[in-house]
Order: sequence, then structure tokens, then C-alpha cells
Amino acid sequence: MDDRRLLDRNHDDAEAELELIAEEFRRGFELVAQIDRPAVAIFGSARIAEGHPVYDTARAAGRQFAERGWAVVTGGGPGLMEAANRGARDGGGLSVGFNIELPHEQASNDFLDISHTFRHFYARKVCFVKPAEGFVIFPGGYGTLDELSEALTLIQTGKVLHFPVVLVGSGYWAAFLEWLRAEPLLQGAITPRDLELADLTDDPGEAVRIVLDHYERRQTEAPSP
Repeated sequence: MDDRRLLDRNHDDAEAELELIAEEFRRGFELVAQIDRPAVAIFGSARIAEGHPVYDTARAAGRQFAERGWAVVTGGGPGLMEAANRGARDGGGLSVGFNIELPHEQASNDFLDISHTFRHFYARKVCFVKPAEGFVIFPGGYGTLDELSEALTLIQTGKVLHFPVVLVGSGYWAAFLEWLRAEPLLQGAITPRDLELADLTDDPGEAVRIVLDHYERRQTEAPSP
């Protein structure tokens, strides 16, 4: 794997690897430039397949964003990523998938208008954040949790403008939010304000409304050129 080789302390060709990484960022930015409308990044498990209620919810969210003229950006793989991209197609919108090379290959889904497979997670993450006006996060595993914590950290530290992060599925996320209140908050590792960085809902329409309302407020508050 490229990342493992680069992090090997005995790796003797770091310069060549850095050139490949720079090229990957360049190609990613070229693809992001093709997204000609507001975009939402939607994350969730690759293992939750069609037939599961959460798949239907993610598909509905993708469709509703598309119907409002938004692009939908996902990790481009199966499961809930496929559901959101499929919903974007249902709604006649722009469907984008930024996949990743894995030891057990994660095939791209069949509902993508713009598709690219990255070699490095960090280049891929930047290309999720760069076009996104909001993150909508469905139930998922380590990868989904990674994207969630990355988004919250970027907002908390002011590295990006504050954009909405919406967790969909109270039955899945409520215990996580309660743990944040019971441990990190009480230990002083986060502040009460940090807990306000994410919204929680079970309704895909509410998730769409939160993201769109925030975007419209930003457009209204933006200074005139």
C-alpha cells in the first residue's frame, strides 16, 4: 500500500512519492472544479445494502438534494454511498464519487457522473471538504467515524468555515453523543459549544433543510463584491 510504504522509516524514495501525491491532489482539484453547483458530502457504511431501511433513507436524502439543484459527493463505493449517489440520479442531479484503493478492492457504484479512485486517504479527504457546503453522515464504521471527527475538528479549529454536520439516525448516534457529554465534556476535553457543531435527525428532509438553510444564510450574509 502507498501510505504504508511512505510511512516506512526506511523508505528511500520519498521524493518520488511526494510527486505522486502532488499529482493526486492536482487531479482531485481538477475534478472538484467540474462540480458546478453547491455540493453536499454524504457518508455512511459500505456494508448496509439495498433492502435496509437506512439505505432507503440515504437514497431519499440524495434525491432531495438533487431536486434542489445540489451535487451529491460520496466515497463512491457500495452500501450507503451507492444509495446517496443513486438518489442523486433519481433526482436528476450531479452524482460524484471519490473512491479509494483498498487491499480488498472497493468497486465504484453504478450511479456516478464524476468518478475518481484515490490512492491516498488524505488527498481524498481534502476533495470531500473542498466542494462541500455540508456533511450528512449516516451510520457507518471506522471510515465514517473518521470523516465525522475530521469535519468536526476542522470546524472546531477554524481551519474551514463553519458548515453543517448532520447525523442521520438517532438510534445509531444518540449513544455516541451521550458519551461525548458524559466523558470528553466532563473531562474538559471539549466545550459545550463543541457539542453544538453537529445536528441529529431521523428525517432525510430535515437533514436537507438544515444544510440548505445554513447555505442560504451564508449567501445572505456574504459581503457584496
